[in-house]
Amino acid sequence: MGEERERESTSLWGRFCNWITSTENPATAVFLIYPIGQGSFFDGMPLGISGTFNFMIVFQADHNILMHLFHMLGVAGVFGGSLFSAMHGSLVTSSLIGETTENESANEGYRFGQEEETYNIVAAHGYFGRLIFQYASFNNSRSLHFFLAAWPPINTWADIINRANLGMEVMHERNAHNFPLDLAALEVPSLNR
Repeated sequence: MGEERERESTSLWGRFCNWITSTENPATAVFLIYPIGQGSFFDGMPLGISGTFNFMIVFQADHNILMHLFHMLGVAGVFGGSLFSAMHGSLVTSSLIGETTENESANEGYRFGQEEETYNIVAAHGYFGRLIFQYASFNNSRSLHFFLAAWPPINTWADIINRANLGMEVMHERNAHNFPLDLAALEVPSLNR
Protein backbone atom coordinates (compact mmCIF):
# COMPACT_ATOMS: atom_id res chain seq x y z
CA MET A 1 0.00 0.00 0.00
CA GLY A 2 2.82 2.45 0.85
CA GLU A 3 4.45 1.99 -2.56
CA GLU A 4 1.14 2.78 -4.25
CA ARG A 5 0.82 6.00 -2.24
CA GLU A 6 4.36 7.06 -3.17
CA ARG A 7 3.58 6.58 -6.86
CA GLU A 8 0.38 8.58 -6.41
CA SER A 9 2.23 11.61 -5.03
CA THR A 10 4.78 11.64 -7.88
CA SER A 11 2.23 11.05 -10.65
CA LEU A 12 1.21 13.57 -13.27
CA TRP A 13 -2.06 14.22 -11.40
CA GLY A 14 -0.13 14.96 -8.21
CA ARG A 15 2.02 17.49 -10.03
CA PHE A 16 -1.07 19.01 -11.69
CA CYS A 17 -2.77 19.51 -8.30
CA ASN A 18 0.44 21.11 -7.08
CA TRP A 19 0.19 23.54 -9.98
CA ILE A 20 -3.39 24.50 -9.13
CA THR A 21 -2.77 25.20 -5.47
CA SER A 22 0.57 26.93 -5.81
CA THR A 23 1.12 30.47 -4.66
CA GLU A 24 2.60 31.55 -7.97
CA ASN A 25 -0.85 32.11 -9.46
CA PRO A 26 -1.70 35.33 -7.58
CA ALA A 27 1.83 36.59 -8.21
CA THR A 28 1.43 35.91 -11.93
CA ALA A 29 -1.84 37.84 -11.96
CA VAL A 30 -0.35 40.88 -10.20
CA PHE A 31 3.11 40.93 -11.78
CA LEU A 32 2.34 39.73 -15.32
CA ILE A 33 -1.32 39.72 -16.41
CA TYR A 34 -2.38 43.07 -14.92
CA PRO A 35 0.59 45.04 -16.32
CA ILE A 36 0.11 43.50 -19.79
CA GLY A 37 -3.52 44.58 -19.67
CA GLN A 38 -2.54 48.07 -18.52
CA GLY A 39 -0.05 48.40 -21.34
CA SER A 40 3.23 48.64 -19.43
CA PHE A 41 5.12 46.90 -16.68
CA PHE A 42 5.42 50.27 -14.97
CA ASP A 43 1.82 49.72 -13.83
CA GLY A 44 2.63 46.39 -12.19
CA MET A 45 3.27 45.95 -8.49
CA PRO A 46 6.84 46.88 -7.55
CA LEU A 47 8.85 44.89 -5.05
CA GLY A 48 9.34 46.37 -1.60
CA ILE A 49 7.02 47.52 1.16
CA SER A 50 6.41 51.15 0.20
CA GLY A 51 5.95 50.28 -3.48
CA THR A 52 3.50 47.53 -2.59
CA PHE A 53 1.39 49.80 -0.39
CA ASN A 54 1.45 52.55 -3.02
CA PHE A 55 0.33 50.00 -5.64
CA MET A 56 -2.51 48.85 -3.38
CA ILE A 57 -3.76 52.40 -2.75
CA VAL A 58 -3.58 53.36 -6.45
CA PHE A 59 -5.21 50.06 -7.46
CA GLN A 60 -8.08 50.70 -5.04
CA ALA A 61 -8.46 54.29 -6.27
CA ASP A 62 -8.51 53.24 -9.93
CA HIS A 63 -10.69 50.13 -9.74
CA ASN A 64 -12.48 50.04 -6.34
CA ILE A 65 -11.30 46.47 -5.98
CA LEU A 66 -12.34 46.07 -2.33
CA MET A 67 -16.01 46.14 -3.30
CA HIS A 68 -15.62 43.56 -6.09
CA LEU A 69 -17.25 40.20 -5.35
CA PHE A 70 -14.34 38.16 -6.72
CA HIS A 71 -11.86 39.99 -4.49
CA MET A 72 -14.11 39.32 -1.50
CA LEU A 73 -14.11 35.64 -2.45
CA GLY A 74 -10.31 35.69 -2.62
CA VAL A 75 -10.05 37.19 0.87
CA ALA A 76 -12.59 34.67 2.17
CA GLY A 77 -10.49 31.90 0.62
CA VAL A 78 -7.27 33.00 2.31
CA PHE A 79 -8.70 33.71 5.75
CA GLY A 80 -11.31 30.95 5.59
CA GLY A 81 -8.71 28.40 4.51
CA SER A 82 -6.47 29.21 7.45
CA LEU A 83 -9.44 29.15 9.85
CA PHE A 84 -10.70 25.80 8.51
CA SER A 85 -7.20 24.29 8.68
CA ALA A 86 -6.74 25.47 12.26
CA MET A 87 -10.14 24.08 13.27
CA HIS A 88 -9.41 20.79 11.52
CA GLY A 89 -6.03 20.46 13.21
CA SER A 90 -7.58 21.17 16.58
CA LEU A 91 -10.32 18.57 16.06
CA VAL A 92 -7.83 15.94 14.85
CA THR A 93 -5.54 16.56 17.81
CA SER A 94 -8.50 16.34 20.18
CA SER A 95 -9.72 13.03 18.75
CA LEU A 96 -6.49 11.05 18.16
CA ILE A 97 -6.96 7.32 18.64
CA GLY A 98 -3.40 6.33 19.57
CA GLU A 99 -2.35 7.60 22.99
CA THR A 100 1.20 8.81 23.50
CA THR A 101 3.21 9.76 26.54
CA GLU A 102 4.60 13.24 27.13
CA ASN A 103 8.05 12.02 26.01
CA GLU A 104 6.97 11.19 22.44
CA SER A 105 5.29 13.18 19.71
CA ALA A 106 1.54 12.98 19.15
CA ASN A 107 2.41 12.21 15.51
CA GLU A 108 4.17 8.99 16.54
CA GLY A 109 0.99 6.98 15.96
CA TYR A 110 0.91 7.72 12.22
CA ARG A 111 2.88 5.97 9.49
CA PHE A 112 2.75 7.20 5.88
CA GLY A 113 0.33 5.10 3.84
CA GLN A 114 -1.26 3.28 6.77
CA GLU A 115 -4.75 1.90 6.19
CA GLU A 116 -6.27 2.41 9.64
CA GLU A 117 -7.46 5.82 10.74
CA THR A 118 -5.34 7.94 13.03
CA TYR A 119 -8.17 9.93 14.57
CA ASN A 120 -11.84 9.29 15.27
CA ILE A 121 -13.80 11.34 12.74
CA VAL A 122 -17.12 10.32 14.32
CA ALA A 123 -16.08 11.89 17.62
CA ALA A 124 -14.75 15.01 15.88
CA HIS A 125 -17.91 15.26 13.72
CA GLY A 126 -20.14 14.86 16.76
CA TYR A 127 -18.30 17.49 18.78
CA PHE A 128 -18.12 20.03 15.97
CA GLY A 129 -21.76 19.41 15.05
CA ARG A 130 -22.78 20.28 18.60
CA LEU A 131 -20.39 23.25 18.75
CA ILE A 132 -21.67 25.02 15.61
CA PHE A 133 -24.67 23.13 14.19
CA GLN A 134 -25.10 19.61 12.89
CA TYR A 135 -24.79 20.28 9.17
CA ALA A 136 -21.67 22.46 9.51
CA SER A 137 -19.49 19.40 10.07
CA PHE A 138 -18.39 16.61 7.75
CA ASN A 139 -18.95 12.95 8.58
CA ASN A 140 -16.96 11.80 5.55
CA SER A 141 -13.17 12.16 5.71
CA ARG A 142 -12.69 12.39 1.94
CA SER A 143 -15.24 15.16 1.43
CA LEU A 144 -13.77 17.04 4.40
CA HIS A 145 -10.24 16.91 3.02
CA PHE A 146 -11.45 17.79 -0.47
CA PHE A 147 -13.15 20.87 0.98
CA LEU A 148 -9.99 21.83 2.90
CA ALA A 149 -7.89 21.47 -0.26
CA ALA A 150 -10.37 23.13 -2.65
CA TRP A 151 -11.57 26.16 -0.67
CA PRO A 152 -8.44 28.39 -0.87
CA PRO A 153 -7.50 27.78 -4.53
CA ILE A 154 -11.05 28.19 -5.87
CA ASN A 155 -11.42 31.54 -4.15
CA THR A 156 -7.88 32.58 -5.07
CA TRP A 157 -8.64 31.81 -8.72
CA ALA A 158 -11.75 34.01 -8.45
CA ASP A 159 -9.54 36.88 -7.32
CA ILE A 160 -7.05 36.14 -10.12
CA ILE A 161 -9.88 36.29 -12.67
CA ASN A 162 -10.86 39.64 -11.17
CA ARG A 163 -7.32 41.04 -11.51
CA ALA A 164 -6.89 39.77 -15.06
CA ASN A 165 -10.30 41.12 -16.00
CA LEU A 166 -9.45 44.56 -14.60
CA GLY A 167 -6.23 44.65 -16.59
CA MET A 168 -7.92 43.61 -19.82
CA GLU A 169 -10.85 45.96 -19.23
CA VAL A 170 -8.58 48.98 -19.01
CA MET A 171 -7.17 48.26 -22.48
CA HIS A 172 -10.50 49.34 -23.96
CA GLU A 173 -10.86 52.56 -21.95
CA ARG A 174 -9.93 55.97 -23.29
CA ASN A 175 -6.86 57.61 -21.73
CA ALA A 176 -6.35 54.75 -19.32
CA HIS A 177 -2.62 54.45 -19.85
CA ASN A 178 -0.24 56.64 -17.91
CA PHE A 179 1.41 58.11 -20.99
CA PRO A 180 3.34 61.33 -20.26
CA LEU A 181 1.32 64.26 -21.60
CA ASP A 182 4.41 66.32 -22.43
CA LEU A 183 5.53 63.58 -24.84
CA ALA A 184 2.05 63.31 -26.31
CA ALA A 185 1.99 67.08 -27.02
CA LEU A 186 5.20 67.03 -29.08
CA GLU A 187 4.94 66.98 -32.83
CA VAL A 188 6.66 64.21 -34.70
CA PRO A 189 9.43 65.60 -36.92
CA SER A 190 8.89 64.98 -40.59
CA LEU A 191 11.53 63.08 -42.53
CA ASN A 192 10.43 64.68 -45.82
CA ARG A 193 12.16 68.04 -46.41
